[in-house]
Amino acid sequence: MSAKSLLILLIASAAVLSACDKSNDTYPVTGEQCGPNDPVKTLDAEDCYVPPAVN
Repeated sequence: MSAKSLLILLIASAAVLSACDKSNDTYPVTGEQCGPNDPVKTLDAEDCYVPPAVN
């Protein structure tokens, strides 16, 4: 691998990893503020039931 392609790979990796900021207090898609009263905290596994596919 040449030095130029390695540099491009490192810059691309840094750009992707910098987008993974976990310290934000907002949701990544909507940008809404996270808080202690969020309705998603009351979800249970049964709320996300997906019925099996019928063949």
